[in-house]
Amino acid sequence: MNAIKKVRKYLLANPKSESSRILGDLVAALGEEKPYQLADLYSLDYDTFELAIALLEDWRLDRYYAARLKLFDTAHLEVLKKGSNS
Repeated sequence: MNAIKKVRKYLLANPKSESSRILGDLVAALGEEKPYQLADLYSLDYDTFELAIALLEDWRLDRYYAARLKLFDTAHLEVLKKGSNS
């Protein structure tokens, strides 16, 4: 199970905990591409902190693949344009 799914499961299982608030804020900041106070992560217990780090790793990897897909789409469109101009 990837970290994004684990975080969702954690949030649903612990909706009123402080750690869920912290993870939820991290998810919101990532989704909105807004700043986040990393110091908040230090108040998490070790396992939840590791979950937050795994979330960051997955998020970065997902963004990398999304950027690659955009690049391939752009390159594909350029090839199509050149082909239709011939």
